[in-house]
Amino acid sequence: MSHKVTFDVVGDPDIINFGIGQPSADLLPVDLMRTAADGFLEKASPQDLNYGERQGDPLFRSALAGFLSSEYRAPISADALFVTAGNSQALDFVCSVFTRPGDTVIVEEPSYFLAFRIFEDHGLNIVPVPLDENGMSIEALENVLTRTKPALLYTIPSFQNPCGRSMSTECRQRLAELSRAHDFIVAADEVYQMLWYGSPPPPALGTLADQGNILSLGSFSKILAPGLRLGWIQTAPPLMERLLGSGVINSGGSFNQFTSLVMREALEQGLQAAFVEQLRETYARRVEVMDESLQAHFGDRARWHKPRGGYFFWLEFDEGIDTTALRASADRFQTGFQPGQNSSSRGALKNCLRLSFANYGEDDIREGVARLARLFEHSGTL
Repeated sequence: MSHKVTFDVVGDPDIINFGIGQPSADLLPVDLMRTAADGFLEKASPQDLNYGERQGDPLFRSALAGFLSSEYRAPISADALFVTAGNSQALDFVCSVFTRPGDTVIVEEPSYFLAFRIFEDHGLNIVPVPLDENGMSIEALENVLTRTKPALLYTIPSFQNPCGRSMSTECRQRLAELSRAHDFIVAADEVYQMLWYGSPPPPALGTLADQGNILSLGSFSKILAPGLRLGWIQTAPPLMERLLGSGVINSGGSFNQFTSLVMREALEQGLQAAFVEQLRETYARRVEVMDESLQAHFGDRARWHKPRGGYFFWLEFDEGIDTTALRASADRFQTGFQPGQNSSSRGALKNCLRLSFANYGEDDIREGVARLARLFEHSGTL
């Protein structure tokens, strides 16, 4: 099927739209960025405004490596990092370098719905693999690999979008082994790795880059601000060489030189590390409020697991409920959500929906869930 869905943007302030997977305005740190920018500009040289090295500024990559080593609880080398212009650009770039039209990409079912369009843009055939309690079902994947030879596998191993599940350590290890045995690239979308509320997930797939064909995609969009359009790919030398051999990198140098230099200040001053701690505390409270509100309004009508990290709740209703049809009426009740069908590569999961708690404070979350319940009640499904 063709995926023409676009992401929900912040619009009418009177509508509480849980379909928006972005941080709320009060979590966008203008003062932090002003401090980092001032620190950079005070000592900047004209050369800092030039193209920049293909892999990214060495001092920024060194600062990023130190930050990731602390967050991932494993040593990360600056040489293993490649600067990107955010995760969407990184995924598109990975497709450009490692796939050709007609190749197969394996995805989780359900998965991040806006990735489907990127794969379609590159002429890739999408093959889904179901989830289990440990994320992508490795048993199902091994079965698919007996009849399919993928060029790429796309996974969100920690606090998966939309389901919130995390791949176990054993499954991560097995996936790395399978990528070598069957010669495919793993594009691991690890943007939620640091957003845990309680205990951290298993170490990022990027820490297994030397054991598999792994590209670990990270971004500052979820841990600082989406508008920076700054991220990274972590990988081993053989795949790094292929990234650096791309024509667009040879033509233009670093994908985001200036912003990376500002972010170096944020990393070296400890601003980023402190901000992640703040986000964990804030989002943990929002998770509790949304879970309590859902229990009050949907406790006997839907099934879900309280997320331990990430951005999302994934609700499953009885098969007779079509959330895609309901979404068309949501604006009348000043609410919104992502229908489950959007997250399916094959147009299934109509009885599911995704809610994000990232874009709203605790009072709005309570009110938004109440509005959502009124929508369902009006439709006769509650």
